[in-house]
Amino acid sequence: MSAKTGHILEINGPILHVRLPGARNGEQVSVGTLGIIGEVIALEGEGARVQTYESTEGLRPGEPVKGLGHPLSVELGPGLLAGIFDGIQRPLQAMAVQAGDNIPRGLSLAALDRERAWHFVPDPGCSPGALLQGGMRIGSVRETQSILHQILLPPGLSGELIDLAPEGDYKLERVIGRLRDAKGEIHKLYLYHRWPVRQPRPHRGRDHDAEPLITGQRILDSFFPLLKGGKGAVPGPFGAGKTMVQQQIARWSNADIVVYVGCGERGNELVDVLESFPKLTDPHTGRGMMERTLLVANTSNMPVVAREASIYVGMTIAEYFRDQGYDVVMLADSTSRWAEALREVAGRLRQMPVEEGYPAYLGSRLAAIYERAGRVETLAGQRGSVTLIGAVSPPGGDFSEPVTSHTKQIIQTFWALSKELADARHYPSVDWVESFSAHVPVAAQWWAREIDPHWAAWREQALALLARDAELGRIVNLVGPEALSSAQRWELECAALLKEAVLQQSALDPLDAYCSPQKQFLLLRLTMTLFQQGRELIDLGAPVQELAEHPLMARVRRAKSTWGSDQTDQIEALARELGDAFATLRSQYAPKNEAGA
Repeated sequence: MSAKTGHILEINGPILHVRLPGARNGEQVSVGTLGIIGEVIALEGEGARVQTYESTEGLRPGEPVKGLGHPLSVELGPGLLAGIFDGIQRPLQAMAVQAGDNIPRGLSLAALDRERAWHFVPDPGCSPGALLQGGMRIGSVRETQSILHQILLPPGLSGELIDLAPEGDYKLERVIGRLRDAKGEIHKLYLYHRWPVRQPRPHRGRDHDAEPLITGQRILDSFFPLLKGGKGAVPGPFGAGKTMVQQQIARWSNADIVVYVGCGERGNELVDVLESFPKLTDPHTGRGMMERTLLVANTSNMPVVAREASIYVGMTIAEYFRDQGYDVVMLADSTSRWAEALREVAGRLRQMPVEEGYPAYLGSRLAAIYERAGRVETLAGQRGSVTLIGAVSPPGGDFSEPVTSHTKQIIQTFWALSKELADARHYPSVDWVESFSAHVPVAAQWWAREIDPHWAAWREQALALLARDAELGRIVNLVGPEALSSAQRWELECAALLKEAVLQQSALDPLDAYCSPQKQFLLLRLTMTLFQQGRELIDLGAPVQELAEHPLMARVRRAKSTWGSDQTDQIEALARELGDAFATLRSQYAPKNEAGA
């Protein structure tokens, strides 16, 4: 397609009114003598509205605009993993090497390294004459020691394979094969291909054979589970620990690939992520965490429009690895900043604002992003998933504001963070009253099959105890603890134990930063068994104070950090010891009770 040329008519921040005959909606353009990249977002006769991904300072009407003939797209191929990209997939490490810390406007580098050679192994089934469909695997590259990168035929391209390169080392621009489509046209095949970010990648259909995403965090896995391919949100006010929760999920979850999108967050938080992730060790492989991770970094001081694009860039990359049969977790921090970018652009376009100035299409845009998550059967017949977890930053912790309320209607798992819990140093500060999960029935089947058939019952009892604790807490605040019965005081005592022994979890504790499902269940059962047996003793007349000061209470409280996930036999031994001790107490109080009767 021949390039279209025009010029700037009007400049309104990142929004330009340009004359560009023949432009298409969504087409990328190069603006001014610096070559600033932008995107056509509206057409008006021979004019167009363009949003730019960099600052427009210094631009003036009359400067040239050139259509590039394609929409905002990303390069998909070997070299993505361990990469750090900006909101439009420019490689930040390579740009820093070339331009230093202050990246000049208009600097554009290929997202994937063109000079590096990759060892390509062709697929045995791809011989000349074979009929191939889009999305099929034609070979593989060992991208990292942890991940085998499958080279896929681009979706939408199918036909007869003319030839395919033999095993060997090839650079990205080297042709590795040729394909003849149904019209007789010849297409060259490379180790990479491009895909428009706002267009979901196709798949055969949804796969409903789901299993939980195990994060190693008890409050998430045992109480509010999220399935692989599910949609989750982590809303919370400033300082509640959203970024920490997401980093724990990135490190410990049983996903194959992690895509972390820092969308409009403060620079110091993203710097912490960029500096800490390359130093982390993957607990599943013992190798570097970055071997299965890539980062999209777009801080709050970067251009607002690139912030809006970053979510789509991250999702498209996640879908690409999903199409290879991997389970991918995409963490978006945060969707509130992304929505603010929508609001600013909508304001400059003079679109009618609705709730709190957000555009009327906020809900539909959020839904469109979250709906790209899911567990699917790929075009190649494999199973893959994208799990999307978005952080939400409601101003003042108000969960009724538009972004949080719209998100709550879309997602299936809601991990609400509490500032009060965070201030009390209770981490993860997930509020068990506000949070919910629609995945519990499906997750219960997995827990029953893999861990214990009574998981759902113990979970329900624990949540009931926490709800009872909230109710009793209000009574204590009104009339004092003296108004409570012995049984009620025991409920308060054991609710506090449950919070400390099960719900709290330190990211810095080497034994408790990650908790296996087996250890999670044993700690939950241990705590709730103590509660039930203590309640029986209370009914027999045992003093609450005696039970609360029993040495086993302290041992149950410390069990999580005393034994690791590979020492579950020790937790089971403590449970047996607890049963023996309470049986002894029962024998002391039962005769008195019978005598009194």
